[in-house]
Amino acid sequence: MTRALLRHPALASLILGAIAACGFAPLDLWPLALAALAGWMALVHAAPTWRAALWRGWLFGLGHFTINNNWFQHAFDFQDKMPPVLGYFAAVALALYLAVYPMAAAGIAWRARGRAGPDAPFVLIFAAAWIATEYLRAVLFTGYAWDPLAVLWIPVPPIAWAAAAIGTYALSGLTIVVAGALLLAVYRRWALPAVTAAALLLQLAMGILWPPILPPPPGEGPSTTAPRIRVVQPNIGNEARVGAEERSLQALIRLSGRPGPAPRLIVWPEGLVTDLLESGYPPYVYGERRPEWLRRRIASTLGPRDVLMTNAMRLGFDRNDDLVAAANAVLAIDPAARITGHYDKAHLVPYGEYLPMPWLLRPLGLARLVPGDMDFTPGPGPGAIDWRGFGPVGIQVCYEIIFSGEVIDRAHRPRLIINPSNDAWFGRWGSPQFLAQARLRAIEEGLPVVRATPTGISAIIAADGTLLATIPHETAGAIELPIPPALPPTPFARLGNAIAALVAAVLFVSAIAIRRRGR
Repeated sequence: MTRALLRHPALASLILGAIAACGFAPLDLWPLALAALAGWMALVHAAPTWRAALWRGWLFGLGHFTINNNWFQHAFDFQDKMPPVLGYFAAVALALYLAVYPMAAAGIAWRARGRAGPDAPFVLIFAAAWIATEYLRAVLFTGYAWDPLAVLWIPVPPIAWAAAAIGTYALSGLTIVVAGALLLAVYRRWALPAVTAAALLLQLAMGILWPPILPPPPGEGPSTTAPRIRVVQPNIGNEARVGAEERSLQALIRLSGRPGPAPRLIVWPEGLVTDLLESGYPPYVYGERRPEWLRRRIASTLGPRDVLMTNAMRLGFDRNDDLVAAANAVLAIDPAARITGHYDKAHLVPYGEYLPMPWLLRPLGLARLVPGDMDFTPGPGPGAIDWRGFGPVGIQVCYEIIFSGEVIDRAHRPRLIINPSNDAWFGRWGSPQFLAQARLRAIEEGLPVVRATPTGISAIIAADGTLLATIPHETAGAIELPIPPALPPTPFARLGNAIAALVAAVLFVSAIAIRRRGR
């Protein structure tokens, strides 16, 4: 295998990166991804110089992130400030930057390579370096945490459940160990492959024999009074919303259903309610549709104990009533048409909700993808809003749900996480990837996650990552279930990404100990 790859190492690195991207949703070819990672690790080890190892790492990342983020182009189809064709260049430009992180991991691993071919210390240090660089990718320059390697295991729940104990970044590092074990098996160095196979079999057995034990859900009978969750997906894409505010509102109200004996928490998607819902702003910001009237229409679908959560914009003004701030928010509306709570999105999307380095990018003709001239203002961060009858509810808007360890306030643990999102930007490739990452957050935190999107894929996700109900992509509908129970706080929920640092340290120390013992 190594000889074939080494004939054209640069091209092979690029192609292997693209192949590794096929392990993620929607293709879910995770064995192919592991094989591609193993081949790339062989190329890195065989690099004649450190610079060559960095080059092979960067090319792998370029191929990987270009394919993995191909949905990025789709977002450019729904705005008129920049030509849609620019989206193809934007996807590659993003990959040019993201490739720096696997490049760094490859450079660190090459420094620790064995002279007689790939060995266990090389693999373990590669894994430790991957944990560090994947975490840095998620935090530097506001972070871009999309599709960490750990998401490969979502189709294999017993393996994915390990994220409850160690979290996403540590599981990504152990994924590198699995790929490295495949590489060492090719070289007939059996110690690490044997240990890795035993660990995988043990994790599979534990997952099959002792899966996460969820508390029994509330009854499903028509007369039950257990709180319920209802998710609305009207299948209205970005291109169909301009000038169609009334049509969108009617579809949302219709799909919200009628009250029953149980209190309902109704969740509407992000991006469909474009009118202002808060009162008290200067009159000049309102159009013909007054906020009090809109709230009464929304409240008309609610029973006496229902609460409806919808995405909307919140504004801030100075003493002269000049607009100075805008927030991408979720508002809670009660049956009396009052706003009883709100959450302002904290982790904003660069180039989507704000333009970084505007002094440089605006003169080049670049603009935000979301309509409007004002950048959004970030909120204070994760929190839980406690509504009578429902308990504390955490909220993460769209992109926020992909950041491991950042989705809840650990001092005020919610009973579930609501994730309204506008997946119409993401197309057929990005939406299933988004759903897979939300499932990983559920596993990590031991909390149900509820996704509401305009065009799909909306879902109610159990605390173990299981899909309890979904609405397919580009399908109108609603799903309603009793609110799924939460698990007790997982080890990751208690310690967060400190576990990733610990696992990386153990891998590094083990590599050093094995290398010294070999000498």
